[in-house]
Amino acid sequence: MYRHYDFSYSPDTRSYLRMATGRFDSVSITRRYRVLVPAAAAALAAPITQGYGHVWPARAGALWPLRFAFYLLNCLLLGAAGACWFNVARLAGASAGAAALAMVALLTSRWAAYEAGLPLTDSLYTLIFGLGYYAFRRGPGAGWALALALLLGPLAKESFIFLLPWLLWYGRRALPLSRQLPVVGAGLGALWAVHWAIDSHIGAPATESVTNALAHLENISYSLHRAFNLKGMGELLSIFGLYVFILPVAYLRARTTPPSAQWHAPLGLAEFLLLVVVAIHMLLSGDLGRMGYLAAPVACTALALVFTHTRQLLRATAQA
Repeated sequence: MYRHYDFSYSPDTRSYLRMATGRFDSVSITRRYRVLVPAAAAALAAPITQGYGHVWPARAGALWPLRFAFYLLNCLLLGAAGACWFNVARLAGASAGAAALAMVALLTSRWAAYEAGLPLTDSLYTLIFGLGYYAFRRGPGAGWALALALLLGPLAKESFIFLLPWLLWYGRRALPLSRQLPVVGAGLGALWAVHWAIDSHIGAPATESVTNALAHLENISYSLHRAFNLKGMGELLSIFGLYVFILPVAYLRARTTPPSAQWHAPLGLAEFLLLVVVAIHMLLSGDLGRMGYLAAPVACTALALVFTHTRQLLRATAQA
């Protein structure tokens, strides 16, 4: 993905590369204010450029060092997200082996390769979902994870506004609401400062952001239509690949067991509402696969629980 992707297919990637070089004038307003990953990649590219030509002289020119910086940074962010998934699965009651297997299963998704290999900012937002769900599962001692999610979320993606209520409510055990609100205020203040700085620099009217946000409502009918045709269904199945079929089969089989022994007993309303938040992102963006991958924390936990219960059943059968 990193070496051979055709950038003509993705205006997103070209926008973020342009932003990393400090140019915002021709960047879509949808992506213009997601400055964290491009800025970090630009800072990382500075030392990389010094030695890149010695290692890969054929690719020393153009934007290769910057692309490599995005690659390294996104791999680190996605790896951190994977660590969150592993730990939430463990906190839900999955075994270490099952949690590791589920984490690796989701990291083999086409969208993981997409987020890691290309100059995009999706990996940061994926990490924010992972941190938020980890804070919910861990409770006391995970206030730092919730604080990071609340602080970085506004600058990671504008649709963070739909995740925010979930974080505020389900993060209360990790961080009391009275301590969450100042962090949210700092995150929103940083977002306002970035908007003001960029708009002043390129001479864009402040109301342009509001108009653009409302325009995303038009994507809902497009997304619904796309989800129910063959191509859209294929894209939905590509989010987690063939692993997605394990969950409904396991759910149907679990109906014959007592409720307390069912693999999905640790999952509840919090997970359902988080999936609703993901669905809202999918409908508003029109990019079903990429946004659907935000459900990875819940999917990893569910898969890990299935793997754990399956192993226990096999062991019980063998002993019998």
